Amino acid sequence: MSMAYYGRPPPPEESIYNLIPREEIKPSKPARFVEGKPGIIKNAGYTSKFKGTVKTELKKDKAPAKTMGPAKVDVSPPKQFLKKHQKEPKLPPKQEFHYPDEDSRRPAVPRKEEKPLMGLQTNKNFITTNAVENIMSVPKKPVAKYVDTPKGATFNLDPSGLNPKYVQKKDYGKTPEYLNRRKEEVQRAQEEYEAYVKEHFRRGAMKSLSEAERQVMLQGLKDNWELLHHQYQGLSVVTDTAPKKARKERMEAEMKQLERDIEAIQKHKTIYVANH
Repeated sequence: MSMAYYGRPPPPEESIYNLIPREEIKPSKPARFVEGKPGIIKNAGYTSKFKGTVKTELKKDKAPAKTMGPAKVDVSPPKQFLKKHQKEPKLPPKQEFHYPDEDSRRPAVPRKEEKPLMGLQTNKNFITTNAVENIMSVPKKPVAKYVDTPKGATFNLDPSGLNPKYVQKKDYGKTPEYLNRRKEEVQRAQEEYEAYVKEHFRRGAMKSLSEAERQVMLQGLKDNWELLHHQYQGLSVVTDTAPKKARKERMEAEMKQLERDIEAIQKHKTIYVANH
């Protein structure tokens, strides 16, 4: 008869050998190293019996940089550490600003600190000199300008885009030279390929259709399509029976096949046909 021991371990089995006193054997603890003190060993505390299994499972399927691999970057030496404001964007060096019309502007008014040279005298006749210079000089061509504000503000005409400059060039409207050269190269390559294909099929059992035969074949396909299309238009609108539906589908498939054949013949100028 079994007995229940509520939360208590069952008593040992009755045996005469249990009356003999035994020496209690304590399990020895594995030695471990003390961190920071090399050469010093002391006994460890509690050690689980699953310690080896846990270590094995922890290291299983794990490796440094296993998926992506090590980073292939150039590591800076320790002396080149990151400094303050090192990654901030650097602005370009300062340049002196110049107005676009500085050359045509009049010189600035002298300042009050700039004193003119005193005591200079000359015997030059400015009236005669100016008259001679104006007579001998070539008249300056005025700069083309335009006005687009009610107050009469003027602007240069050339950079505005209102003056047609490009249409007056010599090569305007002409095909560039590099396009002509490329077209000639493509045409030459096509001719060489066609010559190679003709020679290849001439040795074999193929012949190419002439332009007249190609036109006759194309016209025959178009006539067949017209005849089939006329028959298709005469079909009943209501396809309530299986034969009517099958005939309509068959005619539609034949018309699509004729359309594909016509398109293929129109697209390819050279057609090869087997002799046998």
